[in-house]
Amino acid sequence: MTIKEVSEAYQITTDTLRYYERVGMIPAVTRTAGGIRDYQEADLKWVELAKCMRSAGLPVEAMIQYVRLYQEGDATIPARLQLLVEQKENLLRQRSQIDQTLARLNDKISRYEVAVRNGKLTWDP
Repeated sequence: MTIKEVSEAYQITTDTLRYYERVGMIPAVTRTAGGIRDYQEADLKWVELAKCMRSAGLPVEAMIQYVRLYQEGDATIPARLQLLVEQKENLLRQRSQIDQTLARLNDKISRYEVAVRNGKLTWDP
């Protein structure tokens, strides 16, 4: 696939795809004899992983580290596992914070819905 096709298929800009490759968030993409990017299945899997991890808030640096470790081979499997576990723990902490905030917002919304029906709001910060 061309970079334009990948961009359209994954709803990601061509600039972002080039950036991912340039900084090492994905390994170097397969190229034609003329040097044009020709995304193969393995390249697409890296794009999918990068897009997924970024949408979850994974730091760029962590993704770069993961790619580097992957490229170093199987001896880095424990380090890759540790990196992924740490990122999972970070996401779980973030989700907990979001869940707490949502619970508080739901409570406030309920109070305002009652206030709309009654015409009066009992203040509760």
